[in-house]
Amino acid sequence: MLQLKSMVKRTRPINILLVEDNPGDVRLTQEAFKEGKLSVNLAVATDGVEALSYLNKQDKFIDAITPDLILLDLNLPKLDGREVLKVIKNDKLLRRIPVVVLTTSSAEQDIVHSYSLHANCYINKPVDFDKFFKVIQRVEEFWLNTVILPTMAR
Repeated sequence: MLQLKSMVKRTRPINILLVEDNPGDVRLTQEAFKEGKLSVNLAVATDGVEALSYLNKQDKFIDAITPDLILLDLNLPKLDGREVLKVIKNDKLLRRIPVVVLTTSSAEQDIVHSYSLHANCYINKPVDFDKFFKVIQRVEEFWLNTVILPTMAR
């Protein structure tokens, strides 16, 4: 009988792009991943324009590593997260990167719209410190330890 392993041995750090304009949430996310069990390289883009520059390796991001996972806030300056998600999922290469919408919005229209733009999941960002840490731990457990992510060569 064929037996599947639930955990894949990681030979390199997981590369995550966090698209978040709130410095406090950036810091919490960094700390939560430091507490985690896996080696994570966390790049941060503070607005939608910067996120797309990073993903397209433009300007100061010419040497950027294509992320294995994107954590995307919806309410961003310059270019909002919905537009960023739309661009990512309409790009032939970028669309393979899983996008986790991590936002304070619990509005049904945002949830439905995000999934209609092919978000891979939608998580309401808790304001409580301990709950936020738990959410990031669950993201790590599911997306980085359970799911098999595609190798992103770009």
